[in-house]
Amino acid sequence: MSVLSYLLLPSLLVWNLCSRLLLTPYVFPEPKFFPKMPVSDANPVTVEGVRLGRYLFYDPVLSADSSMSCASCHQQKNAFSDAPNSFSKGRSGAIMKRNTMPLFNLAWYPAFFWDGRATSIEDQVFHPVRSYDEMNMDWKTAAAKLENNPFYKKQFHDIFGNTTVDSTQISYAIAQFLRTLISYQSKYDQVIEGKTLFTKEEYEGFGLMNDQTKGDCIHCHNTDGAALGTNLIFSNNGLDAAVTTNDYRDKGRGAVTQKTTDNGKFKVPSLRNLAFTAPYMHDGRFKTLEDVINFYSEGVKPGATTDSKMEYAHQGGVRLTAEEKQEIIHLVIRSNIGIALTLRKIGLNKSTFYKWDRLYSEHGIDGLQPVNELLKGNSLPFNKSEDLSLG
Repeated sequence: MSVLSYLLLPSLLVWNLCSRLLLTPYVFPEPKFFPKMPVSDANPVTVEGVRLGRYLFYDPVLSADSSMSCASCHQQKNAFSDAPNSFSKGRSGAIMKRNTMPLFNLAWYPAFFWDGRATSIEDQVFHPVRSYDEMNMDWKTAAAKLENNPFYKKQFHDIFGNTTVDSTQISYAIAQFLRTLISYQSKYDQVIEGKTLFTKEEYEGFGLMNDQTKGDCIHCHNTDGAALGTNLIFSNNGLDAAVTTNDYRDKGRGAVTQKTTDNGKFKVPSLRNLAFTAPYMHDGRFKTLEDVINFYSEGVKPGATTDSKMEYAHQGGVRLTAEEKQEIIHLVIRSNIGIALTLRKIGLNKSTFYKWDRLYSEHGIDGLQPVNELLKGNSLPFNKSEDLSLG
């Protein structure tokens, strides 16, 4: 290293530090009855980082042939799921093996994907981009493409300092955006906060779900002490019969942990936004909520790893009456848990995507231009013909 380089090094370090200090911390809501939000010390969320992550989420630049983006399979209008598809299609038309999970309240999850193979949001971002059947993009190539783009190069420089764009920075930016997708203002939330009341049918449904002699949902889908609508663990809910642990066609969590006792177990999904995320289960086998309720009522199968909390598996399920089934559906769809994100879809004027529901509004978010407005000015590296609909 030359003498000049040694002289300049302290100045560069100070410049990088000052650029980071100028970033704006992102202020999250504090939903009542949610556990405390875990935060990443390595990747603090900033307004600028979230904005960059949003661009990357909707930009097809991260796929090998620039034909698909994260948003291709995670659509805002469907709670960032790929409904109504049972399985998403990858870049080359390959059909995925499991149903695409929705994206919300991710900050609280300790593991990601149906089998939990990613242990952080940042790690989760890496998988679909480099997967041959999905976006099929080599991360070095992706980083080079962004580094060579003036718009992105400046964004990364301003946020991460005077360094070359790399895969870690890309994953950090997208993860920051994903942490802002928070579902927390449904009617259900308003009820438990004492701001409104359930209808009679909704109230009956709430009681049934939390009654261990009826719906018996409370073990896996918390609806009181922790309003996430899931216990955040992996479980076998009795979808398939299996005499031994090796009889499960999809090993699920077991393929990750290499423990046969985890075979057939999958991540317990949230009850939130179910109205928008059909079909259901890891393989999309149930097309409607009625199908799901019928399964838990009379279709549960005892198996080698069926969760012991499925107390009525020996009789096929909880044996609900037709009226009880409808009361539970009233709660899940009409009240509440099922319409936490995209309230505009049913005619209400307030969405609960924290800060991101007005991306296509006239003035954007907090002074940020909507993506379509930026496209008109050629400010982003997209083709104008690209479909960037946010729902």
